[in-house]
Amino acid sequence: MALTDSKIRQAKPTEKTQKLSDGGGLYLFIPKAGEGKRTKSWRLKYRIGGKEKLLTIGPYPSVTLKAARKAREEAKDMILEGIDPSQTKKNKKLEQIQTLSNHVEAVAREWHEQQAQNWSEGYSAKVLRSLEANLFPYVGTVPISQLLPTQLLGVLRKVEQRGALESAHRLKQVTGQILRYAVATGRVKRDFTPDLKKALPAHRKQHFPAITDPVIVGQLLRMIDGYEGTATVRAAMKLAPLVFVRPNELRHAEWSEINFGAAEWKIPGSKMKMGEDLIVPLSSQSIEILKEQQLLTGNWQYVFPSARSPRRPMSDNAILSAFRNMGIEKTEMTGHGFRAIARTLLDEVLGERVDLIEHQLAHAVKDSLGRAYNRTTHLPQRKKMMQRWADYLGVLRSNGQVVSIFSKAATE
Repeated sequence: MALTDSKIRQAKPTEKTQKLSDGGGLYLFIPKAGEGKRTKSWRLKYRIGGKEKLLTIGPYPSVTLKAARKAREEAKDMILEGIDPSQTKKNKKLEQIQTLSNHVEAVAREWHEQQAQNWSEGYSAKVLRSLEANLFPYVGTVPISQLLPTQLLGVLRKVEQRGALESAHRLKQVTGQILRYAVATGRVKRDFTPDLKKALPAHRKQHFPAITDPVIVGQLLRMIDGYEGTATVRAAMKLAPLVFVRPNELRHAEWSEINFGAAEWKIPGSKMKMGEDLIVPLSSQSIEILKEQQLLTGNWQYVFPSARSPRRPMSDNAILSAFRNMGIEKTEMTGHGFRAIARTLLDEVLGERVDLIEHQLAHAVKDSLGRAYNRTTHLPQRKKMMQRWADYLGVLRSNGQVVSIFSKAATE
């Protein structure tokens, strides 16, 4: 006899599984008592191609008796046409999974996870934050194969309208990389971001301000020596021109990375922009600064900890704020500027080999055979270069008194 809603509601789990038939192969499956979260569900037994098969229609009461009967009739129509309803259901489920995995956000996260293996943790987090803030909220659920140039342009213009034209251009560049990854994995046919090249206002890349006149560099070093702020910030500023690493790498320096015996600072790739380890040879002047700083912070993780909490690194604005306090504007000098100073003067004044300078700057450098340098390449030569550089800065520092050479007087 056919089932009724009343009979279904009254049916309770027992010590054995139950199959309440509604006819035509449709039945309500009731698991035995004590089988956890398993609930009543509609199932259809049928034959196709000479084989008996089973189709799970769905759980009761989410799928009502009426809906289950409708599904049975639709399945029978498919069987008459030689179509297997169970296989059809599996195919639809697979298509749904593939669609979800091919949304812009899913593909972007897949690309990011792969690329992050070659990036520093900081840079990886920065790229993901930009995507989460600027791209995903607007087109994250769009299948990447259906993403239109006009949709992406709308997103980029939202970023531009916030006064962040550089960020808009950078987001376009990143989205282009994601689309090229989608091309390689068979999700889209082409990267259309080059078509948007002239759709945004041109952006002129801003280089980090730096001083490259040796006389003025000497005056800057003397100003740093006379800085009256915290000892930790002063030590960081004194070390910065000697090692010329990126500001983020400097403030995240840890005592466990400093080897006084070998006179080396080994920065792990997880902290580097390009994800590669870097050895920074320490001159005798750098060692002296670090040993003095060790008396202050040697019991903590970071060489230059935050003034608010020694468990965190120094703020990324600490050195910039120190420059402002000394009367140096951001258009005249930044923490990044020490790298430009070293790059210019090591080459143009000291005549050091460009490949050694570039390698010490942690830029991508290859030998004559196209092989990438590793962290130990030309280490003896780089140690000599770093000591010569420190000695040269010492000469510049000693050649005169503190003189204001910036837009504001240092005494203001």
